[in-house]
Amino acid sequence: MPPVKIHGVARPKNTKKIVSRILKYMGSFRFLWIPVFICVLISSGAEIASSYMVKPVLNEYILPLLKNDNPDFSLLLTMLIKIAFLFAAGAIASWGNARLMLHISSSILFRLRKDLFNKLETLPVKYFEKHPHGELMSRFTGDIDTLRDMLTQTVPQFMSSLLTVSGVFVMMVFLSPLLTLSVIVIIVLMVLLATFIGKKSAEAFRSQQKNLGRLNGFIEEMIEGQKVVKLFSREKNAVERFKVLNDELFAAGAKANSYGNILGPLMGNLGYVQYAVVSVFGAFLVMASVHDVGTIAAFLQYTRNFSRPVTMISQLVNSILNALAGAERIFAIIDETPEYDEGYITLVNAGTVNDENGEPRLVQAYDFTGQWAWKNTIDNHLVPMKGDIVFENVSFGYISQKEILHDISLHAKPGQTIALVGATGSGKSTVINLLARFFDIEEGNGQIFFDGIPIKQISKDGIRRSLGMVLQDTHFFSGTIYDNIKYGNLDADFEQVQKAAELANADSFIRHLKYGYETVLSRDAENLSQGQRQLLSIARAAVLNPPVLVLDEATSSIDTRTEKLIQTGLEHLMSGRTVFMIAHRLSTVRNADEILVFDHGRIIERGTHEALMNQKARYYELVLGGDNDFDKLD
Repeated sequence: MPPVKIHGVARPKNTKKIVSRILKYMGSFRFLWIPVFICVLISSGAEIASSYMVKPVLNEYILPLLKNDNPDFSLLLTMLIKIAFLFAAGAIASWGNARLMLHISSSILFRLRKDLFNKLETLPVKYFEKHPHGELMSRFTGDIDTLRDMLTQTVPQFMSSLLTVSGVFVMMVFLSPLLTLSVIVIIVLMVLLATFIGKKSAEAFRSQQKNLGRLNGFIEEMIEGQKVVKLFSREKNAVERFKVLNDELFAAGAKANSYGNILGPLMGNLGYVQYAVVSVFGAFLVMASVHDVGTIAAFLQYTRNFSRPVTMISQLVNSILNALAGAERIFAIIDETPEYDEGYITLVNAGTVNDENGEPRLVQAYDFTGQWAWKNTIDNHLVPMKGDIVFENVSFGYISQKEILHDISLHAKPGQTIALVGATGSGKSTVINLLARFFDIEEGNGQIFFDGIPIKQISKDGIRRSLGMVLQDTHFFSGTIYDNIKYGNLDADFEQVQKAAELANADSFIRHLKYGYETVLSRDAENLSQGQRQLLSIARAAVLNPPVLVLDEATSSIDTRTEKLIQTGLEHLMSGRTVFMIAHRLSTVRNADEILVFDHGRIIERGTHEALMNQKARYYELVLGGDNDFDKLD
């Protein structure tokens, strides 16, 4: 059929694969497709049958009545009532088809959004560093919208048009094979034009979707960073960059829609030409007594009914192309390789019980106990979690051509506080990224051990649950203060949340708020001060009661007075835990058990504050200079 040919030629990349995957989603509703098909069949059948009624109405009722001096319209009225019932059946079937397709399409989009979001949650951190947030958001908005349009409108119209064209063609051959031949010649011309234009528009629509994603990503970044834009007076630069991206989208959209908009008028005009040709040819056949007037009238009605679905299908090609281009981008994310985790050792709550001989034995607990153990999921063997962390000759680079860390070795014993200081970009945060397994070391570039276990044997979930992290850039979710603190431990009750807030010295300011712990945070807690947000971040880590604590510039955004308020709380939080502390302030690292001074990915000094001062090297020079900002170490 012509629609299939049009659809088959005007395709984006990997059309067959994309269509196959969309059909898999549709296949979940195969039992609903039967009533959908029945509704489409009734709707199309009613349209085909009503067109055929023109022949008997003219030949058996209207023309005889014109020759009768006393016409009886009762038989004609009965025929018209039958036609009205036919139209009513078609209208009801069309409504049923639309209602069923709405349910099917909504369910498919629901599953597609779920699959897309679930896949995003499995992707590694480096994927999100490479793709702007706005670009990813456009998958959930623009691309999903194009699929919705295709499923709710294009697919039903395509099915209806296909059945209508098939049925009309059969009736046309039945009425007049000769006139049908003339129609086919023009239809072939229409198909060739649609194929040519559709092929040209496929690439243009892909370019349009790509540029739309880039523009949306830029807009989102500008909205989120509006304070920074205004702070540095970069409004003009933002406008100029927006203009460039908008111009590129305009050019791509204009090209795509130029092809799309020309197809409809061309097909429509060719339809009129076809109607005129059939009318003239049919008039000659009537004069030659080959056909009667009713047959020609019915055939002309079928001609219009035949060209209209073909024209509609040609117009739907653009919608299909746009939707498939969007689906291609969505499936590209769904097909991304998830974060690989070969670890088979996980972290569990543990407790101690006495065995038959009265000897203490470590067992897994299913409630929070404050005691942790590493569990080998293969043999269920438990090893107590101590917090002994070793980096052994670790070298690492985010890209293979550029190494960030060079032969790093360190040993954090249980309960020790290790401070990492150095200039921005010296490798401090990379150490934490490796510890949290946001990135993994390549084979032969050293190893990391956690309680004597190679870190790659520990599941990423287990590693990350063992770490309580307080980052410099705080992030909070929509919800109450209580919900955001509890995010650190979803099993925590109100008492535990409050205790964690007290530990971080956040309880006092929370209680002074009008709604206390039920205060709803605005976007990323912008209705709180930076210091208050940092206190909540510390409370969120505290409620987890983690075995290992990571403080990445935890007090950098807090004024000196607020820093003193939380210092005691941090000391309580750090007590008995292995702590990694990235800090720029001398006051926060002075009491560390060991200070590691980083420079260009290497540890150039290590020791306690007193030992480093006695060495009278780089650390000594920094402190002696009276500059408490380690970020200026270079």
